[in-house]
Amino acid sequence: MPVPVTAADPEASWSCLVATYGAEPLGSRVLVAAPSTGGLAVMFTGLSGAGKSTIAGRLVELLVESGRTVTLLDGDEVRTHLSAGLGFSKADRDTNVRRIGWVAGRIAKHGGIAVCAPIAPYTATRADARLLVEGQAGPGSFVLVHVATPMDECEARERTGLYAEARRGDIPEFTGIGDSYEAPNDAELTIDTRSSSVDCSARLVLARVLAVSGAE
Repeated sequence: MPVPVTAADPEASWSCLVATYGAEPLGSRVLVAAPSTGGLAVMFTGLSGAGKSTIAGRLVELLVESGRTVTLLDGDEVRTHLSAGLGFSKADRDTNVRRIGWVAGRIAKHGGIAVCAPIAPYTATRADARLLVEGQAGPGSFVLVHVATPMDECEARERTGLYAEARRGDIPEFTGIGDSYEAPNDAELTIDTRSSSVDCSARLVLARVLAVSGAE
């Protein structure tokens, strides 16, 4: 899918596109219909250690610099405050992601930007989150970003020992080992962090967000 370059930082966005995809895009701008509220939700999905939270944090910084109202719904913080008491069964994971989708939709409905960074491993639940957002903020207000870092790279980066514990069987429902991760085929953007830096990845998402939200 073409990725738009916007006036927010055209030189940086263009260089990121060329560095990431190995060739210049076909055009300098892709026009995307803006959601009716001007707000939207960005949901990052990917394995543990893929880089979701890091890229999301940088995206928030860039959006604040561009003058947008942003709320970060990070996976760990959501589980502490919004989804306390939920475990990691499929039912609990589904509930967690749907709650994120509903809150993100409320933010987008009122013109804000919600940046969400759960693992969100299941296709059907991500689709539910999309419906929850677009049902409140309008069509096109949900942007799914797949941080497609391969598992071996995620495991090599991880420093807390979670992957090692999962492989020993101490975390039986760990995504990618004891439980499945269903890679999306409907993501608006797919990022491989092996070839794209944190800043470059965040700027690619920023370009998409500003185009979708109708910002100039």
